[in-house]
Amino acid sequence: MTAKVARRLVVPDSVRVHRYQNLPELAPSVLFFSGGSALNKIARVLKAYTHHSIHLVTPFDSGGSSAKLRQAFNIPAVGDLRSRMMALADETVLGQPDVFELFSYRLPFDATVAELEQELAALSVGEHPLMQPILAPMKTLITTQLIRLCSELPKDFDLRGASVGNLIIAGGYLGHGQLLDPIIFLFSRLVKTLGQVTTIVDETHHLGVRLESDEVVLGQHQITGKETVPLAQPIKEIWLNQGLEERLPVSATLPEDRKQLIEQADLICFPPGSFFTSLVANLLVDGVSHAILNNPNPKIYLPNLGVDPEQLGWSLKDRVEYLLTLLLGDAERNATEPVLNWLLIDEHYDYGDVDLECLAKWGVGVVKTPLIGIKPHHYSEHMVVQALLSFT
Repeated sequence: MTAKVARRLVVPDSVRVHRYQNLPELAPSVLFFSGGSALNKIARVLKAYTHHSIHLVTPFDSGGSSAKLRQAFNIPAVGDLRSRMMALADETVLGQPDVFELFSYRLPFDATVAELEQELAALSVGEHPLMQPILAPMKTLITTQLIRLCSELPKDFDLRGASVGNLIIAGGYLGHGQLLDPIIFLFSRLVKTLGQVTTIVDETHHLGVRLESDEVVLGQHQITGKETVPLAQPIKEIWLNQGLEERLPVSATLPEDRKQLIEQADLICFPPGSFFTSLVANLLVDGVSHAILNNPNPKIYLPNLGVDPEQLGWSLKDRVEYLLTLLLGDAERNATEPVLNWLLIDEHYDYGDVDLECLAKWGVGVVKTPLIGIKPHHYSEHMVVQALLSFT
């Protein structure tokens, strides 16, 4: 039997939050649709309150150090997975600080090709200074992935600034039948991740957008405005694309295990981050909207602060309407079949056009509470975590 139970909502709820902080292993599950690094600082604080957060990360990125691995092996993007797992890693004496340091290390940008190859070789045989404190069988597990990577690494592969964690994951991907889940599970156990991190799907697709001018832009790195000049026109459409050469829309289906994670989470959060390439990208996968709809628990949108180049021309009201329309086909349907219950915003920050009347018509409540600390245009990680957990 299922039944709805109502309670008075207090944000932040100090009693509830204190209880979770004392027993994080028994705290509720909070699921985030998120890619990029915007949520990493929040995740690092969150693990002190709950060990059951779930992070569904987009594998569609095409920039940064992940781009080199994608080009070499046609692999899903792994950089955001690694960085989120690092944010959730156990940093207490019960964790694995030596493994954490290894997975967080990057090869130098200013070394010669020979020096880089020599350092990677030392890592793969366990003789590198960062490998020496790690004991067997953990060391063997790690070196096995690096040996596999080295055996297939193209001779012209650029190792400058390469993340060792990304290289380990790539080696595991190649050694596990080009499946990401087994190596992500192993990686999480190695660093003792206090939460669950996985891709929304294990696919090698890319992102494509159509601008207001009808121009098509392919590749996450071309869209975010971080590695290239920001887009000059608002985004009007986004899709999953096959490759980066031409517009070839493709579909992806939500795996059953991810479906269960979404349906059973105690709270779902649409968090800050690049609006289209980090948040919306996860929602493009077939089956996500149905899974969200099947979850009766609170669903919250915590919008960006500051400037997100992808949000050019998109007010906060527009973004809420877009999310609802993408997931339901019609924003007004949310009033009876909610995929979003609450808009969580800082009580003093100017978010622009919020339109409370329209949000109410769509069935979206607005909760205003202190969320910004000392730094302007930056959320306080502790305030955000405590606010979110107050809804559970």
